[in-house]
Amino acid sequence: MILKIHFNGLINYLNYKNEAMIKTKFLALVICFSFPVLMTGKTIIKNRDSSKITVAAYYFPNYHTNDPRNIQNKGADWSEWELVKAAKPRFPGHDQPKVPLWGYTDEKDPKVMAQKIEAASEYGVDCFIFDWYMYEDGPFLNRCLDEGFLKAKNVDKIKFAFMWANHDWVDIHPYTKGAKQKLLYEGKVTSKRFDEICDILVSQYFTKPNYWKIDGKAYFSIYDIQKFMEGFGSIEATKAAMERLNKKAIAAGLKGIHWNLVAWGRPILPVEKVPANFPELIRLLGFNSATSYVWVHHVDLSERQTDFNKARDQYFAYWDKAKTEYLVPYYPNVSMGWDPSPRCDLKSEWGNFGYPFTNTIGNNTPENFRKALQMTKDKLLADPNGPRIMNINCWNEWTEGSYLEPDTKNKFGYLEAVKSVFK
Repeated sequence: MILKIHFNGLINYLNYKNEAMIKTKFLALVICFSFPVLMTGKTIIKNRDSSKITVAAYYFPNYHTNDPRNIQNKGADWSEWELVKAAKPRFPGHDQPKVPLWGYTDEKDPKVMAQKIEAASEYGVDCFIFDWYMYEDGPFLNRCLDEGFLKAKNVDKIKFAFMWANHDWVDIHPYTKGAKQKLLYEGKVTSKRFDEICDILVSQYFTKPNYWKIDGKAYFSIYDIQKFMEGFGSIEATKAAMERLNKKAIAAGLKGIHWNLVAWGRPILPVEKVPANFPELIRLLGFNSATSYVWVHHVDLSERQTDFNKARDQYFAYWDKAKTEYLVPYYPNVSMGWDPSPRCDLKSEWGNFGYPFTNTIGNNTPENFRKALQMTKDKLLADPNGPRIMNINCWNEWTEGSYLEPDTKNKFGYLEAVKSVFK
């Protein structure tokens, strides 16, 4: 709202009324509201748009070559694109392989990331939430972020944030049915290591101008709350560690950390275990918000190709429950699809045996995806006091069948869906 004051007209009006008390009170009111205008010469504009929703998209950074850990386990020049290339249909009507329209690019190249940033900002994605891997002995899959994204010439066109993907990493790329799953990297870290990680987070990332902040606090999401607590040994020690990071952020000039918890009702990865009481953990540890990573953490894929709209409706029922139980803002998720079959060994029988051998989501057309986005937007806006944030799975989970990046079949269809709803 722009406040405009014509003082001559105002005085004429008051003289016409000729009521001293009205003059006094009205002029006092005018001076109060117009003081910033008189002092600065600027008009006052109320610029909060309650209909603006921040759209974040998760980003999975395993599409670059020569990560040191991947070299050790997979050999030189390997990236998860190799699984995308090798994918085959596993049942009648199965839409595999997926072929990227941009080609099998290397995301540690700043030019490649610049292309992604440009598309994201053009089509309505405000923020990349990177799946961020940091273990007791160092980082994993960080070259995409450090060498690609942060060095892209247009990096300031988009916000970025972290979801600490602190789950155990097992060797399932690809996985042979029935084989013992080899643990490569353990998700929990010691208290001492966590303090070192805090220093890295604050000095190298949180203080960057385009790191995503909510009310001045750096958004930091925890994927596996149980692994997070394991490293500290108790809820009290976990809360103390969280407060140490909060203090480091404040000392660096921020208002603190916006702690976000990723909630699941159903495990996906073979190493996942569902905590007994998410609402209680949120309360005891002082999380600021909760969210989800992907629909299949909350829905039952009862059919080989479970209909997208059926999965959507199940998730929306979960959302209603989360809004009332969590007692903090819940940021909803829209998943583009689900099909982890590229992570299954092609020599293995295919079936619903457990990740990555799972049922899939089908009928996830760009139009059905657009409808889910519109329904999510409408549901958010229907709550005048609710959050104005949502996230999408995923920008590039190609081997889980959930991506916004253009492919040769639908071209930019999924990005067009985002743009039509949010731009």
